[in-house]
Amino acid sequence: MKDEVVPTKTEMDVLQVLWQYGPSTVRFVHDKLNEQKQAVIYTSTLKLMQVMKEKGMLDRDETNMKHIYSANLVEEKVKGSLLGRFVDSMYNGSPSSLMVALLGNDKTSAEELKKIKDLLDNMDK
Repeated sequence: MKDEVVPTKTEMDVLQVLWQYGPSTVRFVHDKLNEQKQAVIYTSTLKLMQVMKEKGMLDRDETNMKHIYSANLVEEKVKGSLLGRFVDSMYNGSPSSLMVALLGNDKTSAEELKKIKDLLDNMDK
């Protein structure tokens, strides 16, 4: 399988469900997507997951009556690749520029800042 698989936004939504809940039926994934969004059509979810299997992103266990899909992609690897592309395209490849933008963001709470500081302190040890 190629390392450089770049999932689309909707493919990432499916992967997020499978990474969080483990191997699942199309119905389960579909229901979780509908909790997050409005009116996803079941046949669209089914077709998307079938295409993702063809692309090698998902595996399908057909041993039971219900087909069970699982993620073939490793969460950390996909997110790391997407983050790398984002940093390259938005911050000229500079992680420090990204951190400055994150730390100055309204969404970065005092608790989040403490976690980041602790992480950086532990990296120095």
